[in-house]
Amino acid sequence: MGALELIQGSFSAGKITRRSPLVGGLHRIADGTLLGVFAALAVLAGLTLHWQHRWTMAFQRFEATKLLSHRLTESTALLEQHWLNSTTSPSRFVPTKVTNLIHLERPPVSPAAPADDARDEPSVPRVRPGY
Repeated sequence: MGALELIQGSFSAGKITRRSPLVGGLHRIADGTLLGVFAALAVLAGLTLHWQHRWTMAFQRFEATKLLSHRLTESTALLEQHWLNSTTSPSRFVPTKVTNLIHLERPPVSPAAPADDARDEPSVPRVRPGY
């Protein structure tokens, strides 16, 4: 008789249920609970990996936004410096602040105007994204 046959024979639920129904019922409850715990563990592990992936993607978008914001601030500062250096009276310029900005509403789009008309294109060449 092998070791595996010995273990299976001594711990079988059917044999225990015949001898003591109460212990057999507790054995089934323990087996069901253990399977439930393993299933819950698998679900939680899957959800944890999913949430970690979502957090990573959101953090990468946040880092990209922060980098673009920093580049925009640098570009604004360079433009201001260029205009201040190129003018003869820099004291007329006001430093850029949030209170000095003017926000305009978007004009309403007229449905009669064709969107892809070549005559409405500006004659200035397009600026490539990313400088």
